[in-house]
Amino acid sequence: MIRVRGIKLLIEEATEENLLKKTCKKLKINSINNYKIVKKSIDARDKNNIYYVYELDIDTNNKVRIDNKDIFNTPNEEYRYEITGTNKLNNRIVIVGSGPAGLFCSYLLSEAGYSPLIIEQGSPIEKRVKDVEEFFNTNKLNVLSNIQFGEGGAGTFSDGKLNTLVKDKRFIGKKVFEIFIENGAPSEILYLNKPHIGTDILRKVIVNMRNKIISMGGEFRFNTKMTDINIENNKVSSIIVNDNEKIDCDVLVLAIGHSSRDTFKLLYDKGITMKSKNFAVGFRIEHNQDMINKSQYGSKYKLLPPADYKLTHQCSNGRGVYSFCMCPGGFVVNASSEEGRLVVNGMSNYNRDEKNSNSAIVVTVTNKDYGDGVLSGVEYQRRLEEKAYSLGNGLIPIQTYGDFKSNKETVSLGEVIPNTKGDYKLSNLRSVFSEDINSSLIEGIENFGNKIDGFNRSDSILLGVESRTSSPVVIERDEEFNSSVLGIYPCGEGAGYAGGITTASMDGIKVFEKIIEKYYN
Repeated sequence: MIRVRGIKLLIEEATEENLLKKTCKKLKINSINNYKIVKKSIDARDKNNIYYVYELDIDTNNKVRIDNKDIFNTPNEEYRYEITGTNKLNNRIVIVGSGPAGLFCSYLLSEAGYSPLIIEQGSPIEKRVKDVEEFFNTNKLNVLSNIQFGEGGAGTFSDGKLNTLVKDKRFIGKKVFEIFIENGAPSEILYLNKPHIGTDILRKVIVNMRNKIISMGGEFRFNTKMTDINIENNKVSSIIVNDNEKIDCDVLVLAIGHSSRDTFKLLYDKGITMKSKNFAVGFRIEHNQDMINKSQYGSKYKLLPPADYKLTHQCSNGRGVYSFCMCPGGFVVNASSEEGRLVVNGMSNYNRDEKNSNSAIVVTVTNKDYGDGVLSGVEYQRRLEEKAYSLGNGLIPIQTYGDFKSNKETVSLGEVIPNTKGDYKLSNLRSVFSEDINSSLIEGIENFGNKIDGFNRSDSILLGVESRTSSPVVIERDEEFNSSVLGIYPCGEGAGYAGGITTASMDGIKVFEKIIEKYYN
């Protein structure tokens, strides 16, 4: 097949017929037998002339002139792996955590015949969804089954964004998308510039992945918490689950997620080498989605999907402020996982058809903010979440941006009405952060108002607190991906090696590769 880049169609003219005509014209041929979209993005730089931009693979009987720039032979983009390990496994591989990293590591291990055991302290999706809905309705938290913990990990209750900036020369990311599609995700995720699945579809995909893993020989044990690790001669020998059951293992994959604070403490106490890392904190901000659409696309916004944004600003005090995890047409959710502490996140369904957009507006923090201890970042997060919980009496504390600037408690709302999962309470969020961080957030939002019309409007809503943008620690690993204790493989976002669903999934596959390079079943 032939790959052709740079096919542009005005959004008003974006039909299959026009796409094929434009492609034939570019290639100077008469007909196309079949085609596949490889990439599709939106060019909205000129709001009077907005384009869809395509990259296609086509099959034709006509001779095509190859220029090796925009027109070239379709490359082989198949992900491959080979089992080369020479060490015999005496015990089953154990994977702790069923988020993206754990799921994809176990998926490929199962496919390769290793029959891993996946343990998850939370519940399977079917029960987890009920636990989360009960929390939204009653504010009664299940600390082991919530938005952070349970089958699928924290990303299950998110927008399901899959975009990543990671260079993917071996097509690991493509393999991730193909597995998602095999298990029920829309095929468009393979070619859209900013793909997403949505929480509603992602929940079904994860159940299908679980069933596929089981059919290939893997096993899941839910409501099963790793409570201790046994180490002999600096090598893992077994783990203890639920304080009373021993499971022997030669290989232990720690796909534990960024909120696994009890496990971070366990690893630290066991002497496994870890270090703190920078992360970011701030608030969620809500606007009417129509306002974002009009600013990003102009008068033609109704012809296009809900708009997103990505914003950055370098503050006068040296701090960086940026938008994170933007959710078009979504909800802000109470994502708490510990009693007496409150954290928020964003979530969208596949259609992104709710009235508000939301994103985190965050400031990078370092050990200058929280201290030099390995777990100091964890304790800093906890202090912020305790303040947020106290402000809202357990409900999501919210404030208009205008009142935040004026440092006064919000007593009434404007045109922007919060769209939350979990109740909210009008508050004054200025007491959550230091004034240095508060001034950074204000300077950033004012700057963003120059980029998106209305972003800094006084009745936009701030919701607190966004404290878990990424893991506050790195569990160190060597070139073979072992931790300082042999046989323990830190993996994914919680271990400090990923940031989002796709990169966590890819890291799970990279850990799988390291295991099969060393062990055979």
